[in-house]
Amino acid sequence: MRLIIVDGLDGCGKDTQADLIRRKYEKKGEKVIVRSHPESDNFFGRRTKKALLGEGKLNKIRASIYYMLDVLRSIRIYYRRKDVDTLIMVRYLVGTAYLPTRLAIIGYKFFSGFVPMSDYMFFLDSPPEELIKRMEGREQKEMFETIALLRKVRKKALMLVKDYIVIDASRTINQTHKNIDKKLTNLDKN
Repeated sequence: MRLIIVDGLDGCGKDTQADLIRRKYEKKGEKVIVRSHPESDNFFGRRTKKALLGEGKLNKIRASIYYMLDVLRSIRIYYRRKDVDTLIMVRYLVGTAYLPTRLAIIGYKFFSGFVPMSDYMFFLDSPPEELIKRMEGREQKEMFETIALLRKVRKKALMLVKDYIVIDASRTINQTHKNIDKKLTNLDKN
């Protein structure tokens, strides 16, 4: 099974790129599952979303913990399924960057020690100013969707993603996808 991780901050295009990646492999006749966290099909995903729409430090910690439990649930159910060729996980380990710095480092190291890792790990990076522009039309704003918090989280995320392929996602959807597709093609050859 091919495990593809698409991570990044809010507004960077993770779901859009995951959908384009899904189409690529489905065109080849593969069975592809996409899990975009937080998922609404389970308790942990719903609790994550509720916490993200709240305020305060306690909700930040709740959101991060429930988020990781949602990811772990997806791994337990979908990873190594015999009927799946490609599993795409949207929002994976970088969710730990939303925790305070010390906890973010500990959380990332802890979870990366026992969740599956992959050569296909992408971090979509964009400046916070670009991300804010992209999120302007959203109906509900999550607690982390401010310029100040995005700057802090981006700094921590870039510190954590040493094993990821960092993709400039400030470009158009097509330009970003061409870059990802080139990396996927090279990884598939190896």
